[in-house]
Amino acid sequence: MTKNKETTIAAIKTQGMLPLFYYEDAQVSLEIVRALYKGGVRVFEYTNRGKAALENFQFLKEALKTEMQDLFLGIGTIKNTTEVKEFLAAGADFIVCPVVDLEVGKLTHDAGLLWIPGCMTPTEINIAHQFGAGIIKLFPANILGPEYLSSIKELFQGQLFVPTGGVEIDETNIDNWFKAGVCAVGMGSKLVSKKILENKAYDELQTLTTKAFEIINKVKP
Repeated sequence: MTKNKETTIAAIKTQGMLPLFYYEDAQVSLEIVRALYKGGVRVFEYTNRGKAALENFQFLKEALKTEMQDLFLGIGTIKNTTEVKEFLAAGADFIVCPVVDLEVGKLTHDAGLLWIPGCMTPTEINIAHQFGAGIIKLFPANILGPEYLSSIKELFQGQLFVPTGGVEIDETNIDNWFKAGVCAVGMGSKLVSKKILENKAYDELQTLTTKAFEIINKVKP
């Protein structure tokens, strides 16, 4: 399967959720990815949130050569060109940022991959939109809320949005986001919680992932 901008967007829209996490232990990180995969995840964002992120990402990519080969593995929390170059070299399938850095966007686009910049204001959204961001990450979503997206969405016809930060595994919350017009919801610590990571509660994570998908598939238009 070719993993490029178009196929990644299609996979995220189909999945309706973009799970993300970082953990310093590489083996635990892999077990978490396996549990998410068993729960139905086929697109996933590892985050560049610690010293071991690059090494762990390379470890995950190596494992994906022999298992879960249909999994799209992207990297998040990319803030500059140094980071994007490192992770593109490590084989990231897509790049997620907390900010709009057009140089990062250009390098990602040149690689034929999906760039998901984080935006908060209409000006940031407009810059990202004009620069061809396939999906825009609304961040921090818990502060902006679904009403915010409903208010500005008409200004950016055809633009896809994913909210990240504070999305709950709760039918009302997820339903409100889809009604506002997102193509998927970002799922971080509400799915891969500190407790699950520390307790290595992989079965619990798989169950929770299945539950999240049940809600998403019920409310997704």
